[in-house]
Amino acid sequence: MLLFLILFIALIVGIVCIHPFLAPNHPLPGGILVVEGWAPDYVMKAVVGEFRRTHYDRLYVTGGPLEHGGPLSEYKTFAELGAATLSKLGLGTNEVQAVPAPLVQQDRTYNSAIALRKYLDEHSLAHPALNLISVGPHARRSRLLYTKVFGKPTQIGIVAVTPRDYDPKRWWRSSAGVRGVLDETVAYVYVRLFFRPATEAITDQ
Repeated sequence: MLLFLILFIALIVGIVCIHPFLAPNHPLPGGILVVEGWAPDYVMKAVVGEFRRTHYDRLYVTGGPLEHGGPLSEYKTFAELGAATLSKLGLGTNEVQAVPAPLVQQDRTYNSAIALRKYLDEHSLAHPALNLISVGPHARRSRLLYTKVFGKPTQIGIVAVTPRDYDPKRWWRSSAGVRGVLDETVAYVYVRLFFRPATEAITDQ
């Protein structure tokens, strides 16, 4: 009974604490700001607020080819679509840079980070500090993948925008919350323990 009680308490603590763990907020001062172009519009509005509130050198939008409706759209990648959305929300075209990534079947966040790293290197742009904006529980895994790509010399900050399709404090009460948290928990453990990318990154580690 004592062991059962300990396990039950550990389960409750895990359920309550897992969302804040997966969705950290640890932004760094200055540097560049990065957002993944597939993020919903309310995240893009938060990006505009963050960019205007804090001094950043520039805002970069990453993402691969559109997975639906590409032939009918003037924008062929999530990076281009996200950059256009940010421009419509009030940011100047000289403040936002789309950095498209190639089409891949897996490791899309990782490959988007590689595309950004290559773009910065090719344009001789220093990147000592990078702040990444992501959605809720996707944030910690995204920062981990960007850290793997950019290596130790680059400091990676993170801003996790609160999801709107469920209450993060009671995520277990909605199907969207359960799917999002459980999927990201499994994905984070996988990246932390077993991830071996098909594409080799350029790092200074």
